[in-house]
Amino acid sequence: MRLTTTVNGTEVSVEIAADARLLDVLRESLGLLGTKEGCAAGECGACTVLVDGLAVNACLVPAAQVQGRGIRTVEGLARHGAHDALQRRFVASGAIQCGFCTPGMLMSATALLERNATPTRAQIAEAIAGNLCRCTGYEAIIDAIEAVAAQPRPGHAAD
Repeated sequence: MRLTTTVNGTEVSVEIAADARLLDVLRESLGLLGTKEGCAAGECGACTVLVDGLAVNACLVPAAQVQGRGIRTVEGLARHGAHDALQRRFVASGAIQCGFCTPGMLMSATALLERNATPTRAQIAEAIAGNLCRCTGYEAIIDAIEAVAAQPRPGHAAD
């Protein structure tokens, strides 16, 4: 079957197997390797992407379900070759160690910040609860997300 969707702002059309997962289409058909496969069961969050702004586990989503929808992967966060504020803060805060969980964490955090510009630490922890990290202990990740939330951003009123 033919899948036509928008990925990171660009319309794409690829031939896929009827039972293809979104994760496989992103990695194998489109070459977007930032989305990782950790568990293949929706438990680790390494494959988190945004579908129409909602964080989903790409390993669980049949690719046919994203027909005509908007997909955003970690590759879609950078603009004009520059990392976005969240990516920069993850690096500056030491929220990245091995890096395997980082793409999924970034996408879950992005989804949170797009729907809630000023989340509490508890809301941040809840938003990333589906993303497992074995290296950081989560504090640096939560600190990074909290720091970005505290920055004034265009389109968001300052508290």
